[in-house]
Amino acid sequence: MKPLYNGGIIQNSEFNSGLMGWSTYRNIKASVSRSPSGNKFAVVHGAGGSLSSSGNLLPSHSVYQRLQMQSETHYSLSAWLQVSSGTAHVKAVVKTPNGERVVAGAVSAQSGCWSMLKGGMTGYSSGPAEIYFESDAPVDIWVDSVSLQPFSFDEWDAHTRRSGDKTRRRTVRLVAKGADDKPMAHANVSIDLLRLGFPFGNTMTMEILNLPAYEKWFTSRFSVATFENEMKWYSTEWSQNQENYDVADRMLKLAQKHGIKVRGHNVFWDDQNSQMRWVKPLGLDQLKAAMQKRLKNVVSRYAGKLIHWDVVNENLHFNFFETKLGPSASAQIYNQVGQIDKTAVLFMNEFNVLEQPGDPNAVPSKYIAKMNQIRSYPGNGGLKMGVGLESHFSTPNIPYMRSALDTLAKLKLPMWLTEVDVAKNPNQVKYLEQVLREGYAHPNVDGIIMWAAWHAKGCYVMCLTDNNFKNLPVGDLVDKLIAEWKTHRTAATTDENGAVLLDLPLGEYKFTVRHPSLHDDAVDLMTVDSASSSESQHTIRVRA
Repeated sequence: MKPLYNGGIIQNSEFNSGLMGWSTYRNIKASVSRSPSGNKFAVVHGAGGSLSSSGNLLPSHSVYQRLQMQSETHYSLSAWLQVSSGTAHVKAVVKTPNGERVVAGAVSAQSGCWSMLKGGMTGYSSGPAEIYFESDAPVDIWVDSVSLQPFSFDEWDAHTRRSGDKTRRRTVRLVAKGADDKPMAHANVSIDLLRLGFPFGNTMTMEILNLPAYEKWFTSRFSVATFENEMKWYSTEWSQNQENYDVADRMLKLAQKHGIKVRGHNVFWDDQNSQMRWVKPLGLDQLKAAMQKRLKNVVSRYAGKLIHWDVVNENLHFNFFETKLGPSASAQIYNQVGQIDKTAVLFMNEFNVLEQPGDPNAVPSKYIAKMNQIRSYPGNGGLKMGVGLESHFSTPNIPYMRSALDTLAKLKLPMWLTEVDVAKNPNQVKYLEQVLREGYAHPNVDGIIMWAAWHAKGCYVMCLTDNNFKNLPVGDLVDKLIAEWKTHRTAATTDENGAVLLDLPLGEYKFTVRHPSLHDDAVDLMTVDSASSSESQHTIRVRA
């Protein structure tokens, strides 16, 4: 493909002028090659496998370019990459004006075909910088269609808000008609938002069962919940053959009472350190039996009552079950869960996919490959799958976050941010706002859950309230965003044609029509969803 933004600030981004503007490290030779179709691209020769003076293998490098970077600027990065043999993890690296090496993205590049890397980073200082691509594998890296596009913070934020409005709001045409089917001019219409359409939630803990203040605080804000630990295997069967679902059952009943939807977290966790003491030494047949019992009991118990299951949690970073049962373990588990619960979406829940472009286990291309492996397993073609992105941030790389979401959107699956938090630091509130706004505005993100479960002895990394359920600054931010996302006109008057145009957030509404000719108010319910538009109209028929 052509470079995005015509290459942005990159010179000679398609190598149509040879290597003008580009250089190589360590006197490595480079040239421009041409494909049979006439496309030109940069090739390095013999860059892989070089040794340092101490005898260590040096990273393989592509050509690089020097450029000028600006502070307080977001940069969107893209490039097409290929390697000379096999498959290699290739990183995009920016050497910033202050000398820091920032990994701005990565991809599993292959020989014989081109792979697109999308990424980005934020510039915090001005001056000369360098951009290049590198791999720890002994390969030659081929590069084409490189782009680095700068955006001021104001430009980026304005786009985020426009995208949020376009994605999460609709203009609808409301028409009031009387009993004679004639338009009711100059009628007063009250607009009440009953439930916001965008699912926004938080993690819930067992303490909510005995604390009315916690229950009131939680249920007045959130429309969806994940139980922090209470549905996990180690919570329901800490001792072998002694199952107890009482706490999870009562938490689910409480959520249902308030109309809060619940994600199932989780059927299994692939982390070796998260297995119960009795599970680890089991032989193969014993482990299979224990897993079958766990899977059947927990999934059948809650089948039809949950909107999602996190099926094999964090199976990009961990492989406890694959080590025991073979490389198809995750795919087989998804198959069995899908056979029992045919309504819940089955999520592949993972960390660092959005948070850390330098984590080689969780780059979007590897996430997509694992998802495709699960979906291609015999019998899995009809499973309802979902993309779960945990989103545990320290200092968020917002351009990278957006680019990763763009890449994962190609799966065309439901995509949620499932465990959002930001580590405590002086910019915690600011960073959380950036992450939540970016997720809310992305057209392919279908919901957000925060990982801010309340505990009297302290939260995981992020608390929204104190122990009296009074908001902390992070909680105030959450309330501010909820109020903003719900903002709409609460009253309007129809025109001579009985019509009124309303700009509304997606959600469930109650419309109340009042007019001097009416003895009683006319009430009508409507759901504004992504298919709603001003081209179609919603008619309220009233009786005199």
